[in-house]
Amino acid sequence: GRATGLGNPVIYVGAKTGRDGIHGATMASEEFDDSSEEKRPTVQVGDPFLEKLLLEACLEAMQSGCVVGIQDMGAAGLTCSTSEMGSRAGTGIEIELDRVPQREAGMTPYEIMLSESQERMLLVTEPRHEARVREIFARYSLDAVTIGRVTGDGLLRVRSGGSVVAEIPNQALADEAPVYDRPAREPAYLGSARALDEASIPPPQDWRAAVLALMASPNLARKKWIWEQYDHMVRTNTVVGPGGDASVLRLKGTDRFLALATDCNPRLCYLDPAGGARAAVAEACRNVVCAGGVPLAATNCLNFASPENPETMWQFAQTIEGIRTACDAFGTPITGGNVSFYNETRGVGVYPTPVIGMVGIVESAALVTRSAFRSEGDVVLLVGPSGPGTIALGGSEYLELFRGKVEGTPAAVDLELEKRVQAFLTGAIRRGWIRSAHDCSEGGLLATALESALLSGAGLGVELLLEGSMEPHRALFGEGPSRVIVSVSSGTLGSVLEHARAETVPLAVCGRVTSGWVRVVYNGREILSMAVDEVFSAWDRSLERRLHPAEVA
Repeated sequence: GRATGLGNPVIYVGAKTGRDGIHGATMASEEFDDSSEEKRPTVQVGDPFLEKLLLEACLEAMQSGCVVGIQDMGAAGLTCSTSEMGSRAGTGIEIELDRVPQREAGMTPYEIMLSESQERMLLVTEPRHEARVREIFARYSLDAVTIGRVTGDGLLRVRSGGSVVAEIPNQALADEAPVYDRPAREPAYLGSARALDEASIPPPQDWRAAVLALMASPNLARKKWIWEQYDHMVRTNTVVGPGGDASVLRLKGTDRFLALATDCNPRLCYLDPAGGARAAVAEACRNVVCAGGVPLAATNCLNFASPENPETMWQFAQTIEGIRTACDAFGTPITGGNVSFYNETRGVGVYPTPVIGMVGIVESAALVTRSAFRSEGDVVLLVGPSGPGTIALGGSEYLELFRGKVEGTPAAVDLELEKRVQAFLTGAIRRGWIRSAHDCSEGGLLATALESALLSGAGLGVELLLEGSMEPHRALFGEGPSRVIVSVSSGTLGSVLEHARAETVPLAVCGRVTSGWVRVVYNGREILSMAVDEVFSAWDRSLERRLHPAEVA
């Protein structure tokens, strides 16, 4: 948002300001230790219902033509929103803190300016629209208070109790922060970590036990315990909820939908920061495509250890380059995001974790595609590569879970092949051939096929009939980019195969959807046969069992 128009009112809208969230932005870049519990008050608690009211009120205000500029009060609260809006417009802003709606007594100017209380926005309107803005927000039971005016001196001037308590140039505060050029050095661990000999990784001694342990692992187990903590159906806009490749939301008043996904595999970024970052962008795009969408734009949440460590700084620089390369390739600009450094506990840093959020458009309800298998007898296909060199146990869930290692050289993403895979999938969905589509990532081919069966909620299983030159555990648990498990009806199989040949995309028939049973045959030898209910039991509530063992049988 831009604070244009000298003398225009600056209006605070939304929830009242409290002490929660003060230093929240800086706390996100602090090391945790035994005193970390003291930082708990800096974590603000959101109210999704109030947030929805604020969004609706802001949309109505914008549609009414009353809004000159608008910005949310995020990190650093009022300090950030006022200085950034003024800096973009080349103007100043003068505000009076005594007018700011407050829900706690005795707040100091310092606390009011740095509070990160949720559900708040700052907007600029024209004097003739001031009353109209207040009326719109009052109908949503939200505060709308004029706290200042746009000025022409380029300064952020903060008044409290009749005195000026702060005065600083907007541009200096918002756009002229110091630029650090820190030392960077490739981490010493990479040489030995990448030297893993995959031939030394043994197959599971008991395939049934291995499958149950894999599907119950925290990375693959069902996450419903987390997302059921929140109402993800507010205002009935949710068409496809959490748990699949991407959520799909209805754009009311149109025939179109939004598809949203977040992705990152920290193991890959630990072993290859640039490659892992490219893979995260590619997977986020792929998940949007699997839901029937076309990726449009991205955001990020970049989490790293101390940048004062040259090895961390090297990881960070490599990650940024990887994101840039992939976003350029897919035409998905980064619209915003945040960086969190110093993520360390007692001197141990987190893996590089660049979480990518991707949004795309689904043009019609007919294109909305789910991850779950739909009908017994449907043909299961693997879209994408599957041979040696295109998948790896290096950096895999299998390797960490069963061998306790995060080592090896992950399979690199070929961005041109990735784009062809996504274009093929988009075309097949638009022709109505794809019954389900699920990104093949953590856990490999077998885990992905099982997830599609389990997500059906109808007792569907899967039979995989595979052939190849790789050892079974490498083919079934190896991980690599640009791969998707899809199901199609037998009647459209020929058309799908022909479409893949025309698009030069690898595609292989790998099995069929069954009812109630999981069976895997590799090079003519049966290596797994078990009831799908047994897998579902391990997968469905594993997370609750780990977090609340006394409450879950």
